[in-house]
Amino acid sequence: MSKQAAEGDDAFRTDQAADSAIPEGLKVGQRAPDFTLMTADGTSVRLSDYRGSTVLLNFWASWCPPCQVEMPYMQDFYEEYRQKDVVVLAVNMSHLEKNPGDAAAFLDEVGASFPTVYDHQGEVTDRYRIVAYPTTYVLNASGVITGRYQGAIDHDLMVKAYERAR
Repeated sequence: MSKQAAEGDDAFRTDQAADSAIPEGLKVGQRAPDFTLMTADGTSVRLSDYRGSTVLLNFWASWCPPCQVEMPYMQDFYEEYRQKDVVVLAVNMSHLEKNPGDAAAFLDEVGASFPTVYDHQGEVTDRYRIVAYPTTYVLNASGVITGRYQGAIDHDLMVKAYERAR
């Protein structure tokens, strides 16, 4: 093994140790709490599955007018930035939906192609203290919160949040 490779390995281990020292919480500069939810087809998804990517973690409901305005921007942003290691992870607050199929119908209507998971019991919504819809947390590649937005955000704000998270 070359000296350069060994130094790179040490740097990686140091970065991992530094990352694990960051406290978990909901404030900017804290590591976002991990969770596991299911997709519509029953696939289990963990937030930590996306470590290494910038994540826009978006909490929404199909009946929410600001969510309806924001979702097409989310799709446009995702299409434009997904090749740059960006993920939009949409958390449908399905415990607040009026009808079970409303969220899927809305996602079809806007042509959403980003990962979507369903919070049927409201546990993740509660854990993230979501009180305004939509709410978006922006996480850097280490899973650390770099921004939090209550209310709809547009494409330009998503780009600025992404740049800040890098």
